Amino acid sequence: MAQEISLYQVDAFTSEVFGGNPAAICPLEAWLDDALLQSIAAENNLSETAFFVRDGDDFHLRWFTPGAEVDLCGHATLATSYVISTYLEPGRDLIGFQSKSGRLEVTRNGDLYTLDFPVLKSEVVECPQLLRDALKIEVVGTLDGMDMIALVRDAAAVRDLKPDIGRIAELDTRGLIVTARGDDCDFVSRFFAPKQGVPEDPVTGSAHCLLAPLWAEKLGKTKMTARQLSARGGELIVELKGDRVLISGRAAPYMIGTITV
Repeated sequence: MAQEISLYQVDAFTSEVFGGNPAAICPLEAWLDDALLQSIAAENNLSETAFFVRDGDDFHLRWFTPGAEVDLCGHATLATSYVISTYLEPGRDLIGFQSKSGRLEVTRNGDLYTLDFPVLKSEVVECPQLLRDALKIEVVGTLDGMDMIALVRDAAAVRDLKPDIGRIAELDTRGLIVTARGDDCDFVSRFFAPKQGVPEDPVTGSAHCLLAPLWAEKLGKTKMTARQLSARGGELIVELKGDRVLISGRAAPYMIGTITV
């Protein structure tokens, strides 16, 4: 028998539709088979589809790319919080999520959502030749953690980058962050995750769990503005607080619909 599932599509880390990073959000009464969740994410073909089930006062939240489930996703968490506080529990300003990365909290202040996420550590490594071949520009520093980080000379190098996505897929990493000091913000980045079915992610909240400690040390400040220089573009405010990073942004609703499976 066919089952209907509500679907919300929300653009995260932007105040205007067609900007930021689109996420599909599916509230569930109970968990469905993992293969079905993955099929829905593949059919949606967005960088992330988030599914959630109520868990006491919190919600159990999971994130799927078109190719795999992931441990942490910022933009889909922001989008999920928007759906909950706008449509399901209007006015709710504190939302807790249970996830593969532990308990996460999101606070709402007007139209600004702030994610309380764990800091992710990285360490300096020698730049692989494969990375140089993939980017085809000068790499001035390389770090490795949940994702690999390539530091390049300036914001223009990040903006104008035309990487070899096939070679990025050969790197031994979940994804690749390319970053530099910003012109009109503290730092900029782009994010590529072809192994996860996402050649380039428009705006990547989880990448800033790695970028926040890196740029806090380089810039000597804990509160920073950031831009992700994808074609859609996105704006974030990040604040390093001990072993946590606060990532703030806005959201714009695009679509409400129903999936029939």
